[in-house]
Amino acid sequence: MAYHYAKFGAEIALTARREAALQKVQVVLCELAWFNVKNVCVANDTGAGVAYDTGECMGKDIDTGMATYVGFGGLDYLVLNHIGESPYEAWSGDVEHTRWLMQVNFVSYVQLASSALSALAESKGSIVVVSSINGKVATPYTTSYSATKFALDGFFSSLRQELAMQGTDIAITLCILGLIDTDYAMSRIRGKVLMTPYPASEAALAIVKGGTSRDREIHYPWQAIFISHARDWYPEFRDWIIRGFYNTTSTGGAHP
Repeated sequence: MAYHYAKFGAEIALTARREAALQKVQVVLCELAWFNVKNVCVANDTGAGVAYDTGECMGKDIDTGMATYVGFGGLDYLVLNHIGESPYEAWSGDVEHTRWLMQVNFVSYVQLASSALSALAESKGSIVVVSSINGKVATPYTTSYSATKFALDGFFSSLRQELAMQGTDIAITLCILGLIDTDYAMSRIRGKVLMTPYPASEAALAIVKGGTSRDREIHYPWQAIFISHARDWYPEFRDWIIRGFYNTTSTGGAHP
């Protein structure tokens, strides 16, 4: 997404919990001479320590990071796209992991958006929330992950209503993604899911375009819109169809 935003001439602040990954992106952007990238890193290479885009933070750290953005001369787009790692397996009863993942995948989004509201109201900007089809339709082996994505839909859809009632011109774009061929996703589902993944670069461009157009929701791939909108039609039949895309031998099948 950073590369796409840069191509459109944006001035970008990058945040990451892994400094090496952040620096890699910065080097590519500077080599291409698209713009003078301003980078922000608040954690070391192992991901330890305080990093507001992992959700493991206090409010003051988020406020500090947001002040950096505003120091650029304003904030037009806040793109929320981080996730915590979660096992791709049947529910094991690990409530502590669910609590941690909710903090990373949901609460930190709320904290960042809350800190950015004043700046975004001034610029009539946008909040771009990267979510998943798992936040519209529940699928196997994603219990905790799905919970965080459903929470994002609920919070930001409600916030959109409140902003409209207040006359505050901030757009909220919810990005509903299907299976994307990121290294992380592929490492989790390889041999377990009988679906074709879609290119991450195209998904990133769809997110950028959706945010720029101030769309209410975008779906990538486009077929995801049918799954999203038809989620309450014949739910038992729908769930049966979904289960047919899973290799239960590889995933372990039933609960322990």
